[in-house]
Amino acid sequence: MYLVAAFYHFFDFQDYREQQQPLLAMLKSQGIKGSILIAAEGFNGTISGTRPAVQAVLERLRSLGGEFEVKESYAEKQPFGRAKVRLKKETISLGEPTPSLTLPHQGGGKNQARGEYVEPKDWNALISDPDTIVLDTRNSYETYLGTFERAIDPKTKNFKELPAFVRETLADKKDKKIATFCTGGIRCEKFTAWMKAEGFEKVYHLKGGILKYLEEIPPEQSKWNGECYVFDERVAVGHGLTPSSTASSCTACGHTLTPEDCESSAHIPGKQCRFCAAPQA
Repeated sequence: MYLVAAFYHFFDFQDYREQQQPLLAMLKSQGIKGSILIAAEGFNGTISGTRPAVQAVLERLRSLGGEFEVKESYAEKQPFGRAKVRLKKETISLGEPTPSLTLPHQGGGKNQARGEYVEPKDWNALISDPDTIVLDTRNSYETYLGTFERAIDPKTKNFKELPAFVRETLADKKDKKIATFCTGGIRCEKFTAWMKAEGFEKVYHLKGGILKYLEEIPPEQSKWNGECYVFDERVAVGHGLTPSSTASSCTACGHTLTPEDCESSAHIPGKQCRFCAAPQA
């Protein structure tokens, strides 16, 4: 059994370039696979290995930038092909300027730029309020497998399309409560900061993302429908972060697939699915 750890952390990481090779060497020495993106604003990663090895890497990262939250799940086999540490301009890019989310190392405190965190236990009440607009900030190949009740699906192909969607559809709703969510939380850190800078007054962010919600909220109390796409060979997870036994992805275009999709006449295993055969479908 492999421990899968997903995490991100915004802090002032000025020597990130110098840390690339030492971090990569540590991943390899510990038998860890997965990827860590590092930038001047912090890091964002998902790695997998034995618990002691993963913990050693996380402690090394904490020595660089202080404490951060980790989402844990498990996989029967190694869900990543190799270890990668990549230099980036941003940990995740929205394509537009956003207020700084970095905090000084060991500085603690709350960054006022982003939206207000909502704990998983309080999420159901917020999104059940008919006055709350629930916005899925993920892309269409992710939302295809599942989302929250009442959520708006922006049907974006990438994160950089989201600002245009909001300007077109929510510009007259800047006084409304906007509840945002994503897989692990990092997109909402950036996006809620952008929304606040755009003049949205009541912006909320599911703390820990869908993964934390599925980990903590039992199925009988859940307002999540379907499965949650993850960026590794498991493809998706469900409640309790149990790996999906049905979801897959097209080797040609990468779109997520259900068993019904795989039964389509347009589906040729290893060559195409119905989405890349007919993109408008």
